[in-house]
Amino acid sequence: MGNITELTEQPSKTHLQYNKTILEVKNIKKYFPVQKGFLGRSIGWLKAVDDVSFSVNEGETLGIVGESGCGKSTLGRNIIRLQKPTDGQIIYGNQDITHFNESKLRKVRSGMQIVFQDPYASLNPKLKVGDIIGEPLRVHKQGNLRERVDRVKWLLEKVGLEHHHISRYPHEFSGGQRQRIGIARALALNPKLIVCDEPISALDVSVQSQVINLLQDLQDEFGLTYLFIAHDLSVVRHISTRIAVMYLGKIVELGETEEIYHKPAHPYTHALLSAIPVPDPIEQRKRERIILTGDVPSPINPPQGCRFHTRCPIAMDRCKQEEPKFEEKSDGRWAACHFPLS
Repeated sequence: MGNITELTEQPSKTHLQYNKTILEVKNIKKYFPVQKGFLGRSIGWLKAVDDVSFSVNEGETLGIVGESGCGKSTLGRNIIRLQKPTDGQIIYGNQDITHFNESKLRKVRSGMQIVFQDPYASLNPKLKVGDIIGEPLRVHKQGNLRERVDRVKWLLEKVGLEHHHISRYPHEFSGGQRQRIGIARALALNPKLIVCDEPISALDVSVQSQVINLLQDLQDEFGLTYLFIAHDLSVVRHISTRIAVMYLGKIVELGETEEIYHKPAHPYTHALLSAIPVPDPIEQRKRERIILTGDVPSPINPPQGCRFHTRCPIAMDRCKQEEPKFEEKSDGRWAACHFPLS
């Protein structure tokens, strides 16, 4: 069992190498069978994630954005192996964990954790807060009972809660407090990588900024690496080092945050950015608002060629016939578009 020193030590952000890759995703696919009839006969595949590749450096925050149903959350769950990919590779540290069994996964899971979207559904209502946060420590046999209790109290303090909350149940807390409990649970085993799956979308606007600031403070203090999944572009801009934009199971643009916000290369990214509300009414009227026509195509039967061409305002014949390659358009900027805007 680990002792109390091992349980409370955290990596210092000042000692991190920001050019060191902590996660590499290569051509990940996740297909779900579509079944029909009494016998559940398979009639096709829902392509939730389709040939996605990127890497994440130690200490950075990679934001993943896109409309609902684009595959963001499925991608996050595949990365930490809550779901098994249909194809591709997931390399965490120096290990290919794509085909790890449960025994091997348990050994690496202490280094990669997740904060779920719904703070009401992600906490067991029958367990006290101390048991919820302490469960990872117990499962991984970290410390004795006294050390685990001390660790839980320390974690509660780190996320802005009180020691006496350890004996309460989840229903006694607000949504924001529940999400803090979820964050504390994710921190229990000293992870290096945390997947934040829309961690503020279920919270009141009044507490969203508090949770975002908490995540940033924890990252600065402990040198954490985040994969931050969201659909709110203004939040992603605030917290992310780089941004990946997803559409219908694919990444269509990837680059530094400010470059993407000021000079988007993909028409879909441009349309998303034009929809961000501006506090100044006069400035809002001056902005060009791009209205996308039509609905998002079905991931069961995606369009031929570029998947965005059915809604793209600048689509040409080539877009309907040939799928664009996801390739580097400039230094550090990647896009899948035959006619990039920048």
